[in-house]
Amino acid sequence: MLVFLFMRIATICLTALLVTECHRKHDDNGLPNRGAIKVRPPAELLAVASTGKERNPGSGPSSDKPSQDTTWSRGLSVGVNGPIPLIVVDQFGYRAGAKKVAVIRSPQRGYDSSVKFEPGLHYALVDKASGTSVKKGLPTAWHDGAIDPSSGDRAWWFDFSEVTRPGTYTVVDEDGGTRSVEFEIDDGIYRRVLKYAVRMFYYQRAGFAKTVATAGSDWADTASHLGAGQDSQAHSWLAKSDTSKVKDLHGGWFDAGDYNKYTSWTARTIIVLLRGYEQNPDAFGDDFEIAESGNGVPDVLDEVKWALDWLKRMQNGDGSVLCVQGLALGSPPSAATGPSYYGPATTAASLMSAAAFAYAAKLYTLRREPELMAFGAELAASAKRAWSWANANPNVFYYNNDEPRQPGSKGLASGQQEMDDAGRLLAKFEAAVYLYELTQEAGLRTYLESTYTHVISSSGPTQWDADRQELLLYLTKLPNVTPGVQNAILDQFVHNVRNNPDQLAMVEGETDPYRAPIKDYEWGSNMSKATQARIYQLLAQYGPDSALRAKADGVAEEYIHYIHGVNPLGLVYLTNMKRVGAEHSAKTLFHSWFADGSARWDETTDSTPGPAPGYLVGGPNPHFSVDSCCTAAILTPSYHCYHSDAFSLCGLNYAPPLGQPNQKSYLQFNSGWPAGSWSITEPSTSYQAQYVRVLAKYVK
Repeated sequence: MLVFLFMRIATICLTALLVTECHRKHDDNGLPNRGAIKVRPPAELLAVASTGKERNPGSGPSSDKPSQDTTWSRGLSVGVNGPIPLIVVDQFGYRAGAKKVAVIRSPQRGYDSSVKFEPGLHYALVDKASGTSVKKGLPTAWHDGAIDPSSGDRAWWFDFSEVTRPGTYTVVDEDGGTRSVEFEIDDGIYRRVLKYAVRMFYYQRAGFAKTVATAGSDWADTASHLGAGQDSQAHSWLAKSDTSKVKDLHGGWFDAGDYNKYTSWTARTIIVLLRGYEQNPDAFGDDFEIAESGNGVPDVLDEVKWALDWLKRMQNGDGSVLCVQGLALGSPPSAATGPSYYGPATTAASLMSAAAFAYAAKLYTLRREPELMAFGAELAASAKRAWSWANANPNVFYYNNDEPRQPGSKGLASGQQEMDDAGRLLAKFEAAVYLYELTQEAGLRTYLESTYTHVISSSGPTQWDADRQELLLYLTKLPNVTPGVQNAILDQFVHNVRNNPDQLAMVEGETDPYRAPIKDYEWGSNMSKATQARIYQLLAQYGPDSALRAKADGVAEEYIHYIHGVNPLGLVYLTNMKRVGAEHSAKTLFHSWFADGSARWDETTDSTPGPAPGYLVGGPNPHFSVDSCCTAAILTPSYHCYHSDAFSLCGLNYAPPLGQPNQKSYLQFNSGWPAGSWSITEPSTSYQAQYVRVLAKYVK
């Protein structure tokens, strides 16, 4: 009733209308957190006038190679997600020695099923430079012409893996004249893509000016959230008027499409990015054209340091770490004027911070720069203090923005970040792994060897617990770990990936015509594609024989191709990537900066820049639904969505994503409440990090 009264008063007074949405973040178990609540204003309140800056579509890293394929969609039908492709490929291209398979598609079910297509008998890979066919053949029907339930398509494969000569190519149906988008074959094809994927974190920086030189003229912005009562003067949510509790908490990354900053999720993202760097250091240059480029340090380490500096500010003098920081919205971020608040210290936040500090300490102390070596030593000390506090205070919780469980918490940030018992156990185990690596303390090893069987189920891993599995495998490489523990972890991993019907068997059975099967399509399915790929990369690293390792490595790369366009939409699930070779990439996403209705950033068109490049969107989600207020009964508080003008969004057509096969449950839209595009197109630094870690393996 209080919510209803608040909403009615806000409507009458014509002030900013606040509405609620159920928003699933992924918890530390990797599972969707269905209980999390987000609070957002209607999308139209986020729109701002154009800044008047000159449009410069070519701004960005100097290694850009924009797509020149302006005729790829000629003759194709057009649907709600753009041209409906008939031959899909990785729009950036393929490494010379990689498996290369174009997918030919005939839609049978879903929003594009009115398009009728039968492939011809003669397919060719054509070299753009010479106009000659370098490979010809007959496409192979997937499962003898069966309709795939996950996509609603019949499909054929045209394999051109034997072509290794660098160049620009297209796949052509010589009988019907249909062709794919142009793409490259080149061992260095993903280096440009990785740059933009990492630059996403730069655009997500809070409290940092993005200049024309580094962000491009289309997305330049002054430093955000540094006004009175904002990040550098953040107030305690539990004592808003107590000036003695004001803290300088500037910096860090916006978590997702909102601007909030979550301690545990940031720590996880730090660990994932650093793992990608540690295993593939040559993939990460000092030339990604962020502010620190050219300082002799790989830009990913500069970027992670920005987040670590914020995480250190969140640590109290007693070692505990604050759990969350809620920031105001605005478009662009510098337009946000509301106050910033922080939540209290918790056990989970302190344990995850200890893990991130300890793992980062190892990598920064290995650097040759004295200031980074010193920074690494500071991180090690911070890790130990956080660990000590968490062990002395094992049951300190705070459920932000979750009024039923934490009265008074509603409005502090959006996604509810507290962990359950299993999540805290994992956080403690992870912190212990990295602290043991730093200190070699026998007590930590004893704890790890007595606890490891509780980290992952005996049937795991699944797409949801790739990070857990990687942590266990990491433990096997540390000094003095008992051989029996090492062998048990390795044997279970290899056996289960090989024999679990939802793992390698899906690939060997060719269960997905788009060559990147996952068991479950949920909120953030593109992250699931990346985590499933990561499991196969781990098999390529820890597998018992060379044949299995090579097979697993190739399988993992197919998931990169899916994100790059080998999917039923033929859509690159990264925003605005024409500048590096993708002709059909995501043109919009749910984000407070690139807001619905913005004259400048709503979507990428011939005349407007749209969102910044390189953001990985959430992906197809067959569980999408509009808010229940759209169908609320008369005389109930939520009738006509609290009598909001936003109720008009309820009447729009949302098929897709509604009523579609799993892989077509996607719509290029960014509408706010009650339409809820965030469960489809919202980005996340956690999604991004998982993709970066997988992609880095193939960057040469």
